Amino acid sequence: MKLLELLGYYNYWVFAIVLMVGLYAVISKANLIKKLIGLSIFQSAVFLLYITMDKVEGGTAPIIQAGVEDQIFSNPLPQVLILTAIVVGVSTLALGLAIVVRIKESYGTIEEYEILDAD
Repeated sequence: MKLLELLGYYNYWVFAIVLMVGLYAVISKANLIKKLIGLSIFQSAVFLLYITMDKVEGGTAPIIQAGVEDQIFSNPLPQVLILTAIVVGVSTLALGLAIVVRIKESYGTIEEYEILDAD
C-alpha cells in the first residue's frame, strides 16, 4: 500500500528527475551551450512543478455565479507566473546564446576550461 501511495505522486517524481538532469548538465558540462541547455531543462522542471500544483480536485474557473454557493476555485496565479517565467526563460536563453557567440569570437572556443586557461 505504501508503494502505491508513493507512485501516486508520479508527477513529483518526474519533476525531481528532470530537475536533477538539468542540474547535472549545468554543473558537470564544460561546454557553454550544454550548460545553457541544462539551464533550460532545469527551468522546465520548475514549470512542471508549478503546473502540477495548479489543479484543485473539483475546482472550477474563478468566476462567481449567482445562486451557486460552496464552489471550489482553481487558482489562476500559477498559470500567469508560468507564462511570465517562460518569457523570462526564453529571454535569458537568448542572452546566454548571444554571450556564447561573443565568447566564441573572442576566445575561439566555448569550452569552459579552455577559456579559463586563456585568461
